[in-house]
Amino acid sequence: MSSTLLDRSQDGSLNRSADVPVSLTTPLQGYAQPDAAGRFGPVQTPASSGYYGGRFVAETLIHALDELNEAYEKYSKDPEFIREYQYELAHFVGRPSPIYHARRLSEELGGAQIFLKREDLNHTGAHKVNNTIGQALLARRMGKKRVIAETGAGQHGVATATICARYGMECVVYMGAEDVKRQSPNVYRMHLLGAKVVPVESGSRTLKDALNEAMRDWVTNIENTFYIIGTVAGPHPYPMMVRDFQRIIGDECLTQMPEMIGRQPDAVIACVGGGSNAIGIFYPYIPHTDVRLIGVEAAGQGVDTPKHAATLSAGTPGVLHGNRTYLLQDEAGQIIETHSISAGLDYPGVGPEHAYLKDIGRAEYVGATDAEALAAFHRLCRTEGIIPALESSHALAHALKLAPTMRPDQHLLINLSGRGDKDIGTVADLSGATYFDRPSMGGHAVKGGAELSAQGEQGRQGGAQ
Repeated sequence: MSSTLLDRSQDGSLNRSADVPVSLTTPLQGYAQPDAAGRFGPVQTPASSGYYGGRFVAETLIHALDELNEAYEKYSKDPEFIREYQYELAHFVGRPSPIYHARRLSEELGGAQIFLKREDLNHTGAHKVNNTIGQALLARRMGKKRVIAETGAGQHGVATATICARYGMECVVYMGAEDVKRQSPNVYRMHLLGAKVVPVESGSRTLKDALNEAMRDWVTNIENTFYIIGTVAGPHPYPMMVRDFQRIIGDECLTQMPEMIGRQPDAVIACVGGGSNAIGIFYPYIPHTDVRLIGVEAAGQGVDTPKHAATLSAGTPGVLHGNRTYLLQDEAGQIIETHSISAGLDYPGVGPEHAYLKDIGRAEYVGATDAEALAAFHRLCRTEGIIPALESSHALAHALKLAPTMRPDQHLLINLSGRGDKDIGTVADLSGATYFDRPSMGGHAVKGGAELSAQGEQGRQGGAQ
């Protein structure tokens, strides 16, 4: 996608003379995924064969997905749609987001230079808004008046509520009851923006269950409702469509990094839950085979324990939420309950394109534990004056381990996918601190936090090193 962002003429209309890309769906050189059926592949590995992605849904959703796919195929090539999308990115979101050289952190580590893609500086505080704007513009053109969404960390919910407020659309957000508790600041933001937040009490009461309830709502209200999925999962065309709206992250980096260092980075690192921020920065780099792509999953209390959400590291292929991908499941195919300090990574699946990139060896996927993410959170706060989201802290945690093994003339680019304001209460509780005159609950206010709270002080000490 062109990084040219548009202005309006004096009468408020979009500037038609500006340079606009022909399509949001233009494939990369040497990489044309997915196919027309939304399948990524084929692959042939000891663990899997065939395709990822696709469309595995009830018959009642087929027409809605066909309608959505037709609309996206049409408007993704429509210059007026692209102009309006780019205008919103520039003047509502504040793009392009800058890249920041974390000099103090780089000096402390004594290895590779660390650069941060500052998606945390976007309006609403994360990368999620790139996608919600695109899908909301589609919803308007399709005549849908009601929007629903699922959310884990709350950032996608806030971004959806924000754009619905801007466009005057009804908004309902489904959120696991456990996540409502640990992400209460974002819940209140959604209420302020006019959204109805529905706590989901079923299952593990986290992101997976919120997505289940949103799907049920969509089936019931198919005629007037548009479902804005927040990640690169779900049935086709969602994985492709969300990727295309998020690729602006990597497209900007392709221009920005040579301006800063004269070339592309040695590696790009991003956290992976469902995988939208990671695919957004990875996708434009896929043809650049000299750039390593590293996704960092939530290793929780360790991938060798039952308490983690490291789907690509420990999962097996299966079908969930309308697509075939890697899943955390037992031998009977039942989904295993996941765990992460981070609500946004607490998901038992992953986007099918990540599954494909793993199997073809183009991207590598590793884990960062709760304790490592917490230590990275504190360290960035104290060295650079930046408070990262706990999701982004997982990517940072791996960079802290990788950078010292590299030379000072090498470069790591980390997608700082969101800001950590929403996580202050969680971090304070885990660190044994008082938050707004509320006594610490020793980690008991956080899912799995009691077992981690003793490590909070270690995290704070690690951040001060």
